[in-house]
Amino acid sequence: MTLSPDALVARLVDLVGADRVVTDPDLLREVSQDRWKKYQSVHGIFDGPQPVALVRARSTADVSAVLALAHDERVPVVPRTGGTGTEGGLEVVVEGTVVLDGSDLNEIVAIDAVDMTATAQGGVRLAALEDALRAQGLTTGHSPQSQPLARMGGLVATRSIGQLSTLYGGIEDMLLGVEAVLAGGEVVRVRPVPRRAAGPDVRHVVLGNEGALAYVTEVTVQVFRLPEHRVFAGYLLDDLPGGVEVLREVVTAGYRPSVARVYDAGDAAQHFAHLPGWADGPGDGAGGPGSAVLVAVAEGPHSIAEATAAAVVAAAEAVGARPVDPALVEDWFTHLNWGPEKLEAEKQAMLTDRHLGYTTEVSAAWSQVAALHEAVLRRVREEFPRAADLTMLGAHSSHSYQTGTNLYFVYDYDIDCEPREEIELYHRPLNTIVVEEALRVGGSMVHHHGIGKYRTPWVEEEHGSSWRLLTGLKEAFDPHGVMNPGTIYPLP
Repeated sequence: MTLSPDALVARLVDLVGADRVVTDPDLLREVSQDRWKKYQSVHGIFDGPQPVALVRARSTADVSAVLALAHDERVPVVPRTGGTGTEGGLEVVVEGTVVLDGSDLNEIVAIDAVDMTATAQGGVRLAALEDALRAQGLTTGHSPQSQPLARMGGLVATRSIGQLSTLYGGIEDMLLGVEAVLAGGEVVRVRPVPRRAAGPDVRHVVLGNEGALAYVTEVTVQVFRLPEHRVFAGYLLDDLPGGVEVLREVVTAGYRPSVARVYDAGDAAQHFAHLPGWADGPGDGAGGPGSAVLVAVAEGPHSIAEATAAAVVAAAEAVGARPVDPALVEDWFTHLNWGPEKLEAEKQAMLTDRHLGYTTEVSAAWSQVAALHEAVLRRVREEFPRAADLTMLGAHSSHSYQTGTNLYFVYDYDIDCEPREEIELYHRPLNTIVVEEALRVGGSMVHHHGIGKYRTPWVEEEHGSSWRLLTGLKEAFDPHGVMNPGTIYPLP
């Protein structure tokens, strides 16, 4: 960086106004990390570099002005909106960084019920867009657990997925058009159309770029009619691979439930231990009781929803799965999302109980799932030095495709160390085992949370020879490396 911190702040004030540039040390500490370091944050530990300033952009023009300055003066910039990142993508790791917050770009630009599109600025909360759409009988079909907090720009930048993805797809299936700002301040727009064959799909330069290539300021997504009918189903099974086989049968036959999940006994214990007969299952392989649990939701026009539900029932009954009262599945479904109140409860549990839970999500082909699941659980139990501190270890499949599914590994543990040591003694080694095994069997090291700054050690292995395509994008669009340094692209 060529400017002193004071000179940088003065330049930012000149660009966007003093009311838009925040230098309060307490707030700067809060925005220097994301939920990868949630245990450290709740204990007031902020060991990394602190940003010079937080800039609250009001418009695309503000974003452009700040990124032009950053490019010219070599100022690192970390993008931020909802703050729900989990992989360190929002973390400040370079001195002299500016955090550029787009939360105030919060206008719903247009809803078109004829062309079935919605256009919103990047800072619009997904929940707010959903409310506006539902008033017109429409929906995005996008429902991540973070829906009450997540913003549209961040969803696109992290290649988000929602809980109803088996029917509606991920954000990449919904995104039609996008406005983004490159390093140097150039504003680029991809015009929304139903489909184009005019060369490579340039939407994907922006999709999933995690702020390392561009800053998302506006998105246009396709929307759907609200479902007229919804059917719930649930089953108890002996193990996760058997449940995954049920999902494979349903999905490859052409049916698309909006929700199609299978939990192993370990993961099911935190959601479904109250189900009648659950404790009669063979357990999680580590001495605990319990059954694997399959849950499905079919929605849409009445005839399609009923046919989809019937296909789930037939596939489950064909393998001898034991049915669950659909009302219990519906109750589970209505409590999936988390908002500010759940985050606050989690913080209190971390402080009072010294207890924490994390996840690592990966994807694999159908034929790889059983081996991946077995290998991760075995390695954790045999190799993780603090396995005795685990209070829960398991996995579930929650997003399925014609060729495979994801596995969401979940691990909770009691913390027996100083707060500053938690990541290195618990989170990072557990995350490493999951990532290594996913790559070993031929799957992907990340399904939807993004690479952030903590899966970069494996990014070249993930992409192989195609890594050259990603490095070429960085060289072309951010030659000075000011866009979210350390995210996706490892720092030297």
